Amino acid sequence: MTIQTIATRPFEGQKPGTSGLRKKVRVFQQAHYLENFVQSIFDALGGIAGKVLVLGGDGRYHNRAAVQTILCMAAANGAAKVIVGQGGILSTPAASCVIRKYQTFGGIILSASHNPGGLDEDFGIKYNTDNGGPAPEKITDAIYARTTTISEYKTLDAAVYDIDTLGSGQLAGMAVEVIDSVLDYAALMQQLFDFPAIRAWFAAGHTMQFDSLSAVSGPYATRVIEGLLGAPAGTVVNGVPLEDFGGHHPDPNPAHATELIATMNAATAPDFGAASDGDADRNMIVGRNLVVTPSDSLAILAANAKLVPGYARGLAGVARSMPTSCAVDRVAKALGIACYETPTGWKFFGNLLDAGKATLCGEESYGTGSDHVREKDGVWAVLFWLNLLAATGKSVNQLVSEHWATYGRNFYSRHDYEALDVEPANALLAALREKVTTLAGTQLGGKTVALADDFAYDDPVDGSHSGKQGIRIVFDDGSRIVYRLSGTGTEGATLRVYLERYEADPAQHGQETQAALAGLIKVAGELADIAGRTGRTTPTVVT
Repeated sequence: MTIQTIATRPFEGQKPGTSGLRKKVRVFQQAHYLENFVQSIFDALGGIAGKVLVLGGDGRYHNRAAVQTILCMAAANGAAKVIVGQGGILSTPAASCVIRKYQTFGGIILSASHNPGGLDEDFGIKYNTDNGGPAPEKITDAIYARTTTISEYKTLDAAVYDIDTLGSGQLAGMAVEVIDSVLDYAALMQQLFDFPAIRAWFAAGHTMQFDSLSAVSGPYATRVIEGLLGAPAGTVVNGVPLEDFGGHHPDPNPAHATELIATMNAATAPDFGAASDGDADRNMIVGRNLVVTPSDSLAILAANAKLVPGYARGLAGVARSMPTSCAVDRVAKALGIACYETPTGWKFFGNLLDAGKATLCGEESYGTGSDHVREKDGVWAVLFWLNLLAATGKSVNQLVSEHWATYGRNFYSRHDYEALDVEPANALLAALREKVTTLAGTQLGGKTVALADDFAYDDPVDGSHSGKQGIRIVFDDGSRIVYRLSGTGTEGATLRVYLERYEADPAQHGQETQAALAGLIKVAGELADIAGRTGRTTPTVVT
């Protein structure tokens, strides 16, 4: 085997979004496309000679081929060692766990998260730094800058490396260690949660269904929930990762996890339902005939954290993305702890976690996590809920209704307009940016606008500034409308509209969400002229 230096030229559009570079599989299959981006990562980091990296992904189509490409390139660039998940499998939170446990230089995660998989679907790649978290903007900006000037990359002329057999080997002088994809993660979970109490909950006859959507959480949920916690076989459904996710859209929300929703709405529903996404960093929590919003889930975990061994010490603070509802803010105020509002993107939580300013974090897009790793973590969130069910003896529905009675209910919904033409979508946001400068103090839909701006964030740890993070309209009664364009899609633009209304009166908590938000929905559509500018009269997905 020999090291080769291959001449290349830049591809347009290799700019990482909120969670790495995501494109269609066929784009990544172009000659030199993946190699250019990987070499740009190595170059932007100042080289990887003598460094140790972690490598793995969610098992989607092109995952195994990409692992082989990256192994050869890492060896050719002088890496000392690559730790790779067996079969190329590592969930995103497990990769963060492994990076932190073995104190590596960083890691490459192959995933397009909750996006569909298959030959004609999506693939993705991102770099995580030595804290286990997504690379901050200064690094992703440097990677992108390098992709615009790259002229060559290094690789290895080598046979396919066996990534299915556990153990250590060599690739052109670079050590390769194939590890059990679940082992280190499962060990960390046992340090955080009361496994004996959860085992007793299952032994008492309680039941659950965990839908892995044929994605990467399957091996983790099966090993931990059915294995270590003793849940009956079959508790985890769709638990084998498939390259096309078995045709599932691996996004754990009511619109896509329809099998789980039907199960939890049936007369014979189990006590607890949950689902995770393509790379196991998201979660959906479901009670009987009740989908818990991610915003409420974060607030309930924060309010009850002292019941869980790993968090019994109390919380240093909490953090949420700006579009996430303000439910956790009320919990933080009651607990006397800080609540941070960040832009969307898990990387913004990293500094707060590293500095000990926050313990729990969450996003409205079904992402919840803590300082145990530096990624959101779907299986962790499910175990947290199981721990609460076991510790309180209450149902999901009881925990939610009692939380609302104590703190009030934040009616909340997200309306997605997917695959829009990019130019009209950008024009819509630009027009809103002009409007918000004059909205404060005006009336919209019978409510007074208290604040209207284009959200910007100054990191309290490193002072970095992030502007244009979403248009927010805040009314004097606490209701909110937020608009932003998503950075996770691979086709066209996705406009996301977030709607929130606070209700303190328990007698009103039983309203249907969309009905409770009807007034705000009308205002949001008219203010942005969504129908006129996009031609869409209804959203693609409502969650």
